[in-house]
Amino acid sequence: MKHSEFSAVIVGSGISGLYAALKIEQQIGLPGKVLLITKSKLEESNSYYAQGGMVAVLKDNKIDSVDSHVNDTLKAGAGLSEADTVRFISENSDRVVRDLLKFGVEFDRDENGNFTLTREAAHSVRRILHSGGDATGREMEIALCKAVQNNKNIIIYENTSTVDLLVDKESKSCSGLVAFHSDTSEYEVIYSKYVIMATGGVGQLYKYTTNPAGATGDGLAICYNAGALLQDMEFVQFHPTALAIDNEKSHNRFLISEAVRGEGGKLCYKTGEEFMAKYDFRKELAPRDIVARSIFSEMKNLNAPNVYLNATVIGKDKLLKRFPTIAFVCKKYGIDITTDYIPVAPAAHYFMGGVKTNLNGETSIKNLYAIGEVSSTGLHGANRLASNSLLECVVCAYNVGININSDEVSIKHDDNFEDIIARYENEECGIPVDVNQLKSELKALMWENVGIYRSEESLNKALEGLNKICSKFNRKYKCLSKEEYELRNMLVTARLIINSALNRKESRGAHYRTDYLQTNEKGFHSLIVKSKGEINFVN
Repeated sequence: MKHSEFSAVIVGSGISGLYAALKIEQQIGLPGKVLLITKSKLEESNSYYAQGGMVAVLKDNKIDSVDSHVNDTLKAGAGLSEADTVRFISENSDRVVRDLLKFGVEFDRDENGNFTLTREAAHSVRRILHSGGDATGREMEIALCKAVQNNKNIIIYENTSTVDLLVDKESKSCSGLVAFHSDTSEYEVIYSKYVIMATGGVGQLYKYTTNPAGATGDGLAICYNAGALLQDMEFVQFHPTALAIDNEKSHNRFLISEAVRGEGGKLCYKTGEEFMAKYDFRKELAPRDIVARSIFSEMKNLNAPNVYLNATVIGKDKLLKRFPTIAFVCKKYGIDITTDYIPVAPAAHYFMGGVKTNLNGETSIKNLYAIGEVSSTGLHGANRLASNSLLECVVCAYNVGININSDEVSIKHDDNFEDIIARYENEECGIPVDVNQLKSELKALMWENVGIYRSEESLNKALEGLNKICSKFNRKYKCLSKEEYELRNMLVTARLIINSALNRKESRGAHYRTDYLQTNEKGFHSLIVKSKGEINFVN
């Protein structure tokens, strides 16, 4: 088995991973000492598909303020957003936006060169930057990819899966990881002073999702198995408006951005009659959990696969300029968004829980960091405010980068990890399994029982079904392919979500229990850690 050394290793090539690599390289400044690992291609990530935009409380936006953004975020977070965290991220948004410009990231501007800002659900004012109209994530990802590729001090491993962390049980410190190279089926032990997980979310655990194929909860499962503390794993956000047409290869659904409703789009029946006033006085601009449940209820009452979004009210010229990607994709399915209603339905979209971190990205394991969707900083609480996710990605990546100690890059070498390495050198796997079939079973199980509506009955049914799937996949550590490693991680993450949902006997934000409709007076975070091979809830 190959062994190598790097001062810092970043796992994941979304916006948070790319930006962290660039900032850490600035700190360390040593050729070939920063490694970026991605299990697919560099540019393939959830970030690439983020349409709506990125929150920024800009100093020259006179109608906005940090206090306003903080209040909006706390309201959306349903009692679980941490005020100090929200304020820190908001206060640093202007500085980080200016820094991103240095790496080639650009945002849409008006004819006077000023940033154009939009408003989305539950925001008080226009404060959301966008790029390429409705292609913000894609444009940011492309720019940061180019900056990473042009930085000769950053080494890139593509088609490489991280499968384990090297964590010393006594000191609870991380000294690297084990990687699996998909192209060669070879393993590599990578020693590093700093390991930064930026592996994204969990959308692929659900039958209907806006997330790409790689969002399989890898970092969550890997960090949990290594003994890291995880937080609020029950909170999965379902985006209200995904295009209710499956793509050719899967149930992945194209996102119809929140910004369409922010610009005036209306939810309606096929007849054009609007319905959101029945559910919330804010109508289309209510928080996502309310809008998603409202649409889901209408679909159930009508026994229909979708409702509709009327974007024609925005006006043809503005619509096509502001949402060119949405217009293009809808056109492929025979929908002209300037004249036709768009069929929409909820889909799994974003994960509010994750590996618990502080604002420096530090986890409960020394020298192990987590940033982006895989982390839980306390920003999003029980229900993410629209477009706060990209802001969290870049502020936390920036903060990790500037706090890495460039003088402290010595790499620990000892024999404490022989048992971990032996798992991948010696363990027999047996015969391959039908990964696609088992993934499909899991996704249907989670959608039907751990989705927008939940109950003790449905969650226990999910656990029973999960155990049956696990019995067909007898892999503890070593797997035969990237896809098998993904399935391994999906099964672990699904169990964490189900158990956390069972443990929270209330309805709060995106977690809606039909058998516990009330919201408890005092909010609490769900904290879990692996102890003696079992899920342990920490008080």
